[in-house]
Amino acid sequence: MKRGQSGISCLVGVDKPRGMSSHDVVNACRRIFGERRVGHTGTLDPLATGALCICVGPATRLDAYMTNHDKTYDVRIAFGVATDTDDAEGEPIRTVPVPECVCDRAFAQEHVAGLVGKHKQLPPAYSAIKRGGVKAYEAARAGNVVQLEPRDIEIYEATLLGLETDHDAPCIHWDVRLSVSKGTYIRSIARDIGTSLGSAAHVEALRRLRLGALDVQDCLSLDALEKRGLDAAVDPVFLLGYRMAFLTDEQAADVRNGKTLRARDIVLFEAPRRFDDSDCGPLRGAHRCADPLAEGEVVSLVHENELVALYTAQAKRGVIKPCCVFSQGVTRGKGF
Repeated sequence: MKRGQSGISCLVGVDKPRGMSSHDVVNACRRIFGERRVGHTGTLDPLATGALCICVGPATRLDAYMTNHDKTYDVRIAFGVATDTDDAEGEPIRTVPVPECVCDRAFAQEHVAGLVGKHKQLPPAYSAIKRGGVKAYEAARAGNVVQLEPRDIEIYEATLLGLETDHDAPCIHWDVRLSVSKGTYIRSIARDIGTSLGSAAHVEALRRLRLGALDVQDCLSLDALEKRGLDAAVDPVFLLGYRMAFLTDEQAADVRNGKTLRARDIVLFEAPRRFDDSDCGPLRGAHRCADPLAEGEVVSLVHENELVALYTAQAKRGVIKPCCVFSQGVTRGKGF
């Protein structure tokens, strides 16, 4: 085994603490697992807390399949002050009076509910989007202006959780829960709400409750992860959400060699649903599915309680072909 390789291949959920970057969490997991190949599937700003999916070992190849998930956040929006980063980590750049309507709960509820729908959103100047190979936040810190283009995003749900007025400061706070599409910046939503109301606003606190199928309740603190180690692994097949097939020993050997399989030789099961501790074994949470393969559909292939490959269907030809084969299967863990 090469230096820095642990023999571990898994996914774990970390409840990221405030003040750590996602890269800091990755480095902590490298130490915990004794594995240099560690990555994450969706950046959280240092200010933010909550669900962060970490890939360990060969499982890092899954990041390309797990970065387009929808997300749910709780956000505290502070009115009256704009910052250069659109959050509380940045420097204040202007203080603006807050309209009285912002303090009205009925108005706030209606305004937040009106956020639901499709939008064109301009990402924050301090973001990880690259232009010319340089991340926007690196250019901004160097004093350069990066021209970013608006992107299509969608807000699926938006609910006002609370409203608070701080009489000792120029800020008024809205606590909001948002479910959003991939690529959505919550900082931009806060900024745009402030602008739309003739004021200014920024994110004071942010917590990610859900990242695709990964719920923050399934995530551990770094201290807890260090104690549990591999026992904390979460099921990659569940998180991916693809239909799955269980392989025979012979099929598994073919898959590890990257061979094409005939579609008629595999039995499809629905994407796993949550299962309790009494539901165990390789077939746990599995339900047969009679629907035929769709052209281009990705299927999770499982052998001996490990995800061993992802295959893509060529339905017209009646075959499935490899798109991601793991040198070491990704453990499905013991269940949630």
